[in-house]
Amino acid sequence: MFLPDEAATLAAGEALARVLRPGMTIYLLGDLGAGKTTLTRGILRGLGYAGRVKSPTYTLVEPYVISNLYLHHFDLYRFADPLEWEDAGFREMFNPESVCLVEWPDKAEGMLPEPDWTIALQPLDEGRCLTLTVGSEFGTLCLDCLNAFARTPPAA
Repeated sequence: MFLPDEAATLAAGEALARVLRPGMTIYLLGDLGAGKTTLTRGILRGLGYAGRVKSPTYTLVEPYVISNLYLHHFDLYRFADPLEWEDAGFREMFNPESVCLVEWPDKAEGMLPEPDWTIALQPLDEGRCLTLTVGSEFGTLCLDCLNAFARTPPAA
């Protein structure tokens, strides 16, 4: 999917938010500045979160509580060794009540749960290209819901 600008990236995040379910793990792939945090901001807005959304580059994780959903936004860019993920104590955040968005999952390779979705963002012309890959049966169910929403005409 081509996203020509930041507004389109936010809108894509809002669309994805409609079908997220507790227990999901989503890997966010892309170089620095690819739009991973912008997409996350759109997801949070789509879930009804109105507060500030910042990159977890220095904090490693930013937790959000929206109604009865816990969303954890991880940025593992600064990890030098996958074992740092284990030492950080993040394992318990990956649970049936939470959605976990993970930037730079390769930095904790072999330590993270397998993703339900992998979303890659790559620069293309003046915008970016979003590719969503399903990694589980649960992820397929959520993608089917997203596709159903896309086919549903807006209410008059």
